[in-house]
Amino acid sequence: MKRTLVVGVDGSPESRAAADWAAQEAARRDMHVHVVHAWPWQPLAVPFVQDRDVEARRAQEILEESEAELRRRHPRLPLTAEVVPDGPVPALLRAAKDAEMLVLGTRGHGALAGFLLGSYGQQLIAAAECPVVSVRARHGMPVSGAAEGEVVVGQQGGVEESADVLRFAFETAAARRAPLRAVRAWSLPPVYGYSPGSMWIADQLGGLEPYEKAALEQALEPWRTRHPEVDVVAHVEQGSAGHVLLSVASDAQLLVVGRQIRESTPGARTGSVAHAVLHHSTCPVAVVPHH
Repeated sequence: MKRTLVVGVDGSPESRAAADWAAQEAARRDMHVHVVHAWPWQPLAVPFVQDRDVEARRAQEILEESEAELRRRHPRLPLTAEVVPDGPVPALLRAAKDAEMLVLGTRGHGALAGFLLGSYGQQLIAAAECPVVSVRARHGMPVSGAAEGEVVVGQQGGVEESADVLRFAFETAAARRAPLRAVRAWSLPPVYGYSPGSMWIADQLGGLEPYEKAALEQALEPWRTRHPEVDVVAHVEQGSAGHVLLSVASDAQLLVVGRQIRESTPGARTGSVAHAVLHHSTCPVAVVPHH
């Protein structure tokens, strides 16, 4: 049975871009695509008038239009589609529970209310158990899914903490036959300028930057071994992670970042780095959950 990639559609240019990106990625990875249109029936109060049957037919039309376009553009792609009469968040989370990834459309800059199906996008990215990829449309045209440019991945923490994020990035780069740039951003701790202890530790390590480079190489080592076909560049730069990643990924074909799962914290969150790049990245962004 093929692995599944789920894409949410709502008839918008952004969701069409997401569906096309998902189809191209599924073809590269030999996956099955499952297209979902979530249709919650929410009758509005007077003076608005809604007819459930009319709305249901429109929901089916949106799905059929999306499915037909994908079959026309990707005739050999294994594809299924369904309308789910439920809210977008529970519907897409259920659909993506055992999927390899979930793909959504985004309207780009500005508030997260710009994601596919409104503010639901933020909830999906924060709660999904699988990687979530946000794809935008430029002037109504899909962003190309062609394998051009680097795959960029942000690496933070130690070997185990970044394992899921690096696994996804290496597998994606291998599937796209693309070079991979692994980025570790670092900044001076608040006490660095006046703490004798911090100065001593940095001196013993040869400085903070050599320490960060060594940490990145250690995290990359097992994935370089598993994917010798991937050309990897290790990139260490001082600055905030969000700013560094956005600068480095300006011409990337995909930017991959992590989202730490904090089971003890009420409410799911995307994290500050993912939040920044989701708002401002010009390329598709994959957010990978990890412990």
